Amino acid sequence: MLEGKELILATKPYACEKRFKSWLYALSTLLLLILSSCAALLAPYLALRLFFSMLTGLLIVRMFVIYHDHQHHAILHRSRLADAIMTAFGIYVLAPSSIWKRSHDYHHKHNSKLFSASIGSYPILTRKKFNSITPAERRTYLFSRHPVTIAAGYLSMFMIGMCVQSFLSSPRKHLDSLLALIIHLGGSAAIWYFLGWESWLLLILIPFTIACGLGAYLFYAQHNFPGVTFNVNEEWCYDKAALLSSSFMQMNPVMQWFTGNIGYHHIHHLNARIPFYRLPEVMQEIPRLQDAKVTSLRFRDICACFRLKVWDPELNRMISLKEIRSLNITTTVKMKPDPAIAAG
Repeated sequence: MLEGKELILATKPYACEKRFKSWLYALSTLLLLILSSCAALLAPYLALRLFFSMLTGLLIVRMFVIYHDHQHHAILHRSRLADAIMTAFGIYVLAPSSIWKRSHDYHHKHNSKLFSASIGSYPILTRKKFNSITPAERRTYLFSRHPVTIAAGYLSMFMIGMCVQSFLSSPRKHLDSLLALIIHLGGSAAIWYFLGWESWLLLILIPFTIACGLGAYLFYAQHNFPGVTFNVNEEWCYDKAALLSSSFMQMNPVMQWFTGNIGYHHIHHLNARIPFYRLPEVMQEIPRLQDAKVTSLRFRDICACFRLKVWDPELNRMISLKEIRSLNITTTVKMKPDPAIAAG
């Protein structure tokens, strides 16, 4: 079984796009997204408009994965036309390239490190650190990982996180974040004013809620799942971080298509230059990659991922709030002096 550098090198032949396929998938997805948006506005029946509105949300997810691959230089690199299309899409989806690329590249270089900045990823605290911080800091930490916060990714992760916070932190570097906000809020207001609230609901609120909520959850569950491993920075290893701290998310073929194979996340973290459409091929042909840590979009697995709150180095796993309380009580009991000894 391949390990370490040999395993990474084994993936190198697949880190080569088929240019025609890249353009075919990018342009066909973009066309379907445009047609679905038009149908959400113009279809004759409300039920049909709702269907196309939800379909638009799922197509945004697929187009985002294509955009994500372009940002990794896995597809359509050094194409001015692709650069223009993807820059425009990044602004449209509230993930402009300046902040997305910087934060996502940082995430790939520091995935599963315990004591690095939580740039481009959800924060992780150890049980000891969680117990030592103030109640207000605990609430902030738990809020960032709460199911409602993640489901509301349209507001929390994309509008506030990607646009507002990035621009406020460095206005010169992230002017495109301000531009994305202005265009999105201005466009939303124009749709409401000229076409009515129903059109705004079908073109903006429903599709962006679906796309951003699903995207935020995928990003969360790909690195916060039962069996995930975290390491202190000195013990961190790139290939082990990919295989032990990134999941293989099992999906049916339909969701696999809409999510652009992003479920093969352990392979993507091993080599981010592999185009999304080649990830299943890599897993099939390299047996070592078939031994992956697995999660899914089943309700039971979603609940299991959301229960995980902090990393416990002693247990070598993520634990829930219930387990934190139980372990804290046990520790407190052990630390109390024996009354008989104290009396003696």
